[in-house]
Amino acid sequence: MAKLTSILDNDFYKFTMQYAVVKLFPKAKARYQFINRGQHQFPEGFAAKLKEAVNQMANLKLTSAEKTFFAKTCPYIDPTYFDFLQGYHYDPEEVKITQNGSDLTVKVEGYWYRTILWEVPLMALICETYYEMTGQKRVDDAEVMKIVNDKMDKYDKLNITIADFGTRRRHSYAVHDLVIKALKEHPSKTFIGTSNVHFAMKYHTKPIGTHAHEWFMFHAAKYGYKMANLLGLENWSDVYRGDLGIALSDTYTTKVFFKQFDKKLSKLFDGVRHDSGDPIEFAQMTIDHYKSKGINPMNKTIIFSDGLDYEKVVKIVNFSQDKIGHSFGIGTDFTNDVGLDRMNIVIKMTEAYPDEGEWTPVIKLSDEPKKHTGDPEEIKMAKRFLNIPEHE
Repeated sequence: MAKLTSILDNDFYKFTMQYAVVKLFPKAKARYQFINRGQHQFPEGFAAKLKEAVNQMANLKLTSAEKTFFAKTCPYIDPTYFDFLQGYHYDPEEVKITQNGSDLTVKVEGYWYRTILWEVPLMALICETYYEMTGQKRVDDAEVMKIVNDKMDKYDKLNITIADFGTRRRHSYAVHDLVIKALKEHPSKTFIGTSNVHFAMKYHTKPIGTHAHEWFMFHAAKYGYKMANLLGLENWSDVYRGDLGIALSDTYTTKVFFKQFDKKLSKLFDGVRHDSGDPIEFAQMTIDHYKSKGINPMNKTIIFSDGLDYEKVVKIVNFSQDKIGHSFGIGTDFTNDVGLDRMNIVIKMTEAYPDEGEWTPVIKLSDEPKKHTGDPEEIKMAKRFLNIPEHE
């Protein structure tokens, strides 16, 4: 049965955001909801199996060895956070799972500093349980590693760096383990780390990540859409003082982001992450932005992380070479390339309750309109407020 064995089996940016939430917004609350983008049909009894796995997560605890690794790896995080994490445990009461026929509903609610850790492991468990219960057979272990090695042989020739970003929609823990093993053992310097803190520790590599869309979605609930990016980045820099300096740009479209990404922030942050829309258009927009601020784009980096495979990476490299720094975060093309259809699912924050206020709907306005999330009326209002054309 699918289950987690470590509290660190989660993406690094969840912990970095949790630390920032504990420091800045300890009274804030959040609600999240599962979105079945791929219209997957869940078999009878799925909710019960998922509940069983979620209930087992209550037993996960940060071990002394994990605490030592995490603290040594992240000296920019206060020791008090690691003490907090050692006392933290998942509370299954925060998660409501129901099933109606083949439709699955998953909702999370509670203090934001607690519920922030649920998204990634829940998605990983949903994927693994789905493949188990539908009886789909993947390729064998040797083939999983061969697929990774063949990809890395090609990536090596591009003279780039790559990180694993594949926890959320991995086929299973076992496949993810094989993938990181193959990446780590591959005889090159192309692989530089993983977003998964547990595997970073297991395979002696670097945990990679900064923040996610929910950071800016909460700031919109607290401060309004026009101030969300600016105050989100200001608060991030107040907490991390220059560390973890890759800014996520597409919570309310990249065009809106760059209007608020002023010269101070453009100089302070090491670069930006691309997560939706055309990557070449994004790269050009980013280059133009830095040049307009008198900044050499070659001193900055774009982390590309939107549904990448080899063909997409080649196009991006051919365009970006000698124009701007670039690196790549590859997700399901590493951790779910096992001969089966990949799942298309997300879990997104839907409402936030700031320290002082009320439950407020939150949305995401991706650079790809099909990836917008949230209440349709709220999306329309935000677009009007931010002067975003209706069709975008």
